[in-house]
Amino acid sequence: MKNRITELFGIQYPIIQAGMIWCSGWELASAVSNAGGLGIIGSGSMYPEILREHIKKCKASTENPFAVNVPLLYPDIDKHIAICIEEGVKIVFTSAGNPKTWTKHLQQHGIKVVHVTASSKFAKKSEEAGCDAIVAEGFEAGGHNGREETTTFVLIPQVRAATTLPVIAAGGIATGRGMLAAMVLGADAVQMGTRFVCSEESSGHPNFKNAITHSNEGDTMLSMKKVVPVRLIKNDFQKRIQEAEDRGATPEELATILGRARAKKGMFEGDMAEGELEIGQIASFVKEIKPAGEIVREVWEEFLTAKKEAANL
Repeated sequence: MKNRITELFGIQYPIIQAGMIWCSGWELASAVSNAGGLGIIGSGSMYPEILREHIKKCKASTENPFAVNVPLLYPDIDKHIAICIEEGVKIVFTSAGNPKTWTKHLQQHGIKVVHVTASSKFAKKSEEAGCDAIVAEGFEAGGHNGREETTTFVLIPQVRAATTLPVIAAGGIATGRGMLAAMVLGADAVQMGTRFVCSEESSGHPNFKNAITHSNEGDTMLSMKKVVPVRLIKNDFQKRIQEAEDRGATPEELATILGRARAKKGMFEGDMAEGELEIGQIASFVKEIKPAGEIVREVWEEFLTAKKEAANL
């Protein structure tokens, strides 16, 4: 398929794997890229030299384009940016910060820059910053989320109307039918996180993957709005946070409950009671753990089938 995103990145399918902390290392990124999508290394959970190692291994494992996701609030952001440049990364997705800070610097080194937004307001700012494309991520998405709580189907057409940049839809998309719906609303591609967490190559703990495949509708909730909004699977930790929020806890108290390395404890180490289990609402739809390449092919085939069916409406 040829469109603005596939041509911008040099990929076969407009299917992008989200750069998720603790779940998307070089194995997942290279598997998605080898299958024709765009794999992304999630650097937010990596020390600088660990990121360098993942980039090197990804380059050795695929000849196809891949990207690195860099949260702009990361303490060693300058080191991550430098490593991406030194290792010849061609595409960087930025998130959780001001895109003006690093976009021009990255582009001066031949890197395409995509910024993640949750509103049409910040989509416009991303275009003003000179980004090559944007990810418009709706309220359904897992992990850190927008404060506006705008759902994907409301967000996509608004972002499409607000910017001329290529738009990548994210949040609540795990199937070819969802992909078609997002593209009808104005997206040029889709980014999927939850679906790829449940891949064989994902570095998420088996306990975390199994919790996803056994989840039901309503098992996730957007929490910690006073600190930083994040969508989680409900568990003992999330319930404590919710109880504190309900009684009016301060941001400082919530941060104390959160503590350190809570996401690592749950998603990477497999503590299903006390870990922070970041995942999207679509988790209840994902019932199998499969190879990432099979997921890409399955989504694409379903997209083509749904497109044919829609033509007959």
